[in-house]
Amino acid sequence: MVVAEVPKLASAAEYFFKMGVEGKRFRPTVLLLMASALNMPIPQSAADGVFGGLPKELRTRQQCIAEITEMIHVASLLHDDVLDDADTRRGIGSLNSVMGNKLSVLAGDFLLSRACVALASLKNTEVVSLLATVVEHLVTGETMQMTTTSEQRSSMEYYLQKTYYKTASLISNSCKAIALLAGQTAEVSVLAYDYGRNLGLAYQLIDDVLDFTGTSASLGKGSLSDIRHGIVTAPILFAMEEFPQLHEVVDRGFDSPSDVDIALDYLGKSRGIERTRELAAEHANRAVEAIDALPESDDEDVLISRRALVDLTHRVITRTK
Repeated sequence: MVVAEVPKLASAAEYFFKMGVEGKRFRPTVLLLMASALNMPIPQSAADGVFGGLPKELRTRQQCIAEITEMIHVASLLHDDVLDDADTRRGIGSLNSVMGNKLSVLAGDFLLSRACVALASLKNTEVVSLLATVVEHLVTGETMQMTTTSEQRSSMEYYLQKTYYKTASLISNSCKAIALLAGQTAEVSVLAYDYGRNLGLAYQLIDDVLDFTGTSASLGKGSLSDIRHGIVTAPILFAMEEFPQLHEVVDRGFDSPSDVDIALDYLGKSRGIERTRELAAEHANRAVEAIDALPESDDEDVLISRRALVDLTHRVITRTK
């Protein structure tokens, strides 16, 4: 899908799909497991709208959602790296540092347009609408992060809304798309969505913790890239609740390294890291509840896939990188 006629665009678009830098492929893994987890007979009323619901054809269509999702994700990484002026990504030079901003923006646009073509080929307007909304959410979330008032910067509600748009919307709406393509009921589609939403939020909350702790449990061992870019995340927001004097430091925007040190000092004295982990665990548990609420099945493959989805929620909150 990412092959282009112009060589320069081709090498740019294929940059993060090459062997060795393909990333964790976390989203496609979740989506293909979700497809198997929902592989069960569907109520007749819901089945009326499904044409030739052959398992093989359905699986191919669901796999297409996984492909589209990964393309949207990589496109957002290319554009984010331009916005952040990033030097590295996945252990190699970021595309913008290797080929320049212009080509990175165009490569991201190209991936999005290829995703749109693939999406249209599924001929399911509800699925098209879901994933088009995701792209809008990615833009909205990034803009929310760039343009914050002092009040918004210290609001947990604003932070969680931004996090949903930037991280959780893609996986939640893609999970829902997997259910819709299978002709599942509205109830089952919402459960698939809930799983993705809560998994995505838990994932990002742990990312926020690791930005401070890195692979060790001790503070200041992470890359501290968020706070150095003036981005306030959950651990600092929780610390601010305990130490209101952190507000004025946050308002200054962490331009000076000494402010970063002061914030880290307060964070260390607070339960910020702990409470962020607790909130992540809460979302992970909600994701598990969504899987447990799916219609019963005695199919071995279905059960294995559901167990794997539950297992993923534990991996997300116990990971150290």
